[in-house]
Amino acid sequence: MTLAGVAAAPPAAVEALDVSVLVPAKDEAENLPEFVRLCAEALSGAGFSFEVVVTDDGSRDGSQQLLAELAARYPFLRYVTHRRQRGIADALRSAGDAARGDIFVFYPADLQYLPADIPSLVRPILAGDADVVTGTKQGKYEKAFVSGIYNALCRWLFGVRVTDLNSVKAYRREVMLGVPLRPDWHRYMVVIAAADGFRLKAQPVPLYPRRAGRSKFTWRRIPVGALDLISVWFQLRFGRKPMLFFGLAGAILFLVGFLAGLAALVLRFGYGIGFRPLLNLVEVMVISGIALFGFGFVGELVAGLREDHRELAREVAQLRAMRGTE
Repeated sequence: MTLAGVAAAPPAAVEALDVSVLVPAKDEAENLPEFVRLCAEALSGAGFSFEVVVTDDGSRDGSQQLLAELAARYPFLRYVTHRRQRGIADALRSAGDAARGDIFVFYPADLQYLPADIPSLVRPILAGDADVVTGTKQGKYEKAFVSGIYNALCRWLFGVRVTDLNSVKAYRREVMLGVPLRPDWHRYMVVIAAADGFRLKAQPVPLYPRRAGRSKFTWRRIPVGALDLISVWFQLRFGRKPMLFFGLAGAILFLVGFLAGLAALVLRFGYGIGFRPLLNLVEVMVISGIALFGFGFVGELVAGLREDHRELAREVAQLRAMRGTE
C-alpha cells in the first residue's frame, strides 16, 4: 500500500475487522516490542477481531526496521512510515487510512497506557451504547495541572460533560471523517464528535510511568493549544453559519456609523459645528460594516463547499462499507 508522503508495509488481503488499534510512534523503539507483545496477550482472547496499525512518525531510532521484524512475528501488526515527523493528527490519519476495522482505538506506544485496558474502551461501542469512549486518566502524571485547565475550558466552551478529553479513546470509524486535517486537532476529536451528534461515554483508564524514552510534550505546545482551542470553538460555533458572526458584526458597525453620521449632520446643520473626527468615525464604521458583510457572504460560500465535501466523504465511506460486505 502506498499513501501520499508515506511508505507502508505490504498490504494484507482486504478483510473487515472489528477493531483497529491506531498507534502513533515517534522514536519508541525501546517500547514497541513490549507494547506489541502486550497487545497480543490482551486482545487475542478479547472476543473481537483486531489489528494493530503503528505509524512510525519520522523516527530516527531504527523503528522502521524493528516494525518490519515485529510484523513478521505478529500477523495482526501492520505499519506505515512517515518520511518526516508530521505529528499525531497526521499519524492517526495515515493509520486510519490503512486500517480495516469498524472501530478505531487511539493508543500511544509509550506504555503509559497498557493494552489490557483496550477491551474496556471498545465494549460499549460494540454493544451499541456509545459511539466514542474516552479514557479518564487514573493516577499521577506531570501534566495534570495543564490538562485540568484544558479540560475545564473545553467543558465550559463546548458543554461536553466528559472529565478527560485528551486521553486514549475508542471511536467508530466514521467519527474520523468529521475531524479536520489540521495539526494537533486530534485533541478535539471528542468535542467535534459531540458537535456532530455522536454519543459519548467515559471509561476510567490507569496511567503508568513511562518505562523508556522521553515525553514529546513541551511547554511550547501550551500557547499553540490555547490558540487551537479558540479556533475550534469558532469553527464549531460559526463554521456552518459564518454570516451569523460576520453579518451581525457588520450590522453593528454599520449601525454605529449610521448613527454617528446622523449626529454629524445634526451638529453641522443644526449647530454649525463641523467635527472632523466624527466624520472619520462614520467612514471607518460604514466601510468596516460593509467589508464584514462581504466576508460573511464569502464565508457562506466556503461553508457550502465544505458541506458538499462532507456529504461526498460520507457517500464514499458508505460505498466502501458496501464493498467490504460483498
